[in-house]
Amino acid sequence: MQNAKKIMTLLLIVSMIIGLSACNNKDTQEYSMDLTDGKGVSESSDDTTSSDDEATGEVADLNTLIDNYFANMPEHIYKIGQKDFVDKVIAGDDMVILDIRGADAYNEGHIQGAINVPWGPAIASNLAKIPQDKEVFVYCYTGQTAGQAVATMNIAGINARSVNLGWMLGISTVEGVDALTTTEPATFDETLYTVDSEVQTALDSYYNGLDDVKGTTFANYKISEDDLNTMIENSEDFYLLSIRGADAYDEGHIQGAKNIPFGNDMMAGIRTSDVPKDKKVVVYCYTGQTAGQAVAAMRLAGYDAVSLNGGMGMDSNAPHGWINHGYSAVTE
Repeated sequence: MQNAKKIMTLLLIVSMIIGLSACNNKDTQEYSMDLTDGKGVSESSDDTTSSDDEATGEVADLNTLIDNYFANMPEHIYKIGQKDFVDKVIAGDDMVILDIRGADAYNEGHIQGAINVPWGPAIASNLAKIPQDKEVFVYCYTGQTAGQAVATMNIAGINARSVNLGWMLGISTVEGVDALTTTEPATFDETLYTVDSEVQTALDSYYNGLDDVKGTTFANYKISEDDLNTMIENSEDFYLLSIRGADAYDEGHIQGAKNIPFGNDMMAGIRTSDVPKDKKVVVYCYTGQTAGQAVAAMRLAGYDAVSLNGGMGMDSNAPHGWINHGYSAVTE
């Protein structure tokens, strides 16, 4: 009997050891993350794949924002008439006003409540301070650089519009504006808004790039009427793009210009046409303001685009513009 008990005890001990061993194996299989198992990727390969995917995603995201800027363009085309703007100021609308003229011009007189963010790198460095939950109205001297600023701001998530013809040709001509003009500076509050890091990097590069063209034919990503005429006379190799409406183009355009009208389909048209990325692209509209928007988007998308000062030219922006400078248009 005692021998039988000893045998039973030994069998029980052996059974417990086997059971504990099996449990330990089960725990290891259930809770360990098998990163190798002959199926994994090396650490260096993992990093490369992740980096490539992120890079591809970032480029696609920026391009999507650029395309959406045009595809979702509202009826006001990111602009407001100078009188409508002044009326909003008089009414005390809850909005943000940015004066992107130089500090000297701002200090001489600006719309009450306007915050000075001078054209250039200051716009990119202040993006996080510009409210994303209010309408933002931007004005410069004649509207052209404000067009560029508005495009970059909207791509960054800011609901911005430019004031037609800026301060000199627009706002200052509105009756009663003197009563709204002040030398008292305004500042941002302490609220900071989130700006996508890829967009911030792109806009830092955009505005810092102004230093590279300062003092050249293409300063401020623009070209003068006279300099464009010289390029045409010298048969220089560049691409000339009219973004006016098709009817206006047919009535008269600058010699050699192709037409892709400004609007919801413009960026898609640029991407699917023969607009090159390896040469200068000169863009013009009616007075320069929508061309400013187009140039900003195109440069962010990789085109070496600049806008024609004053556009084709109209009575409202004389003496600026191609026609106002006495240059001719063709219909062929």
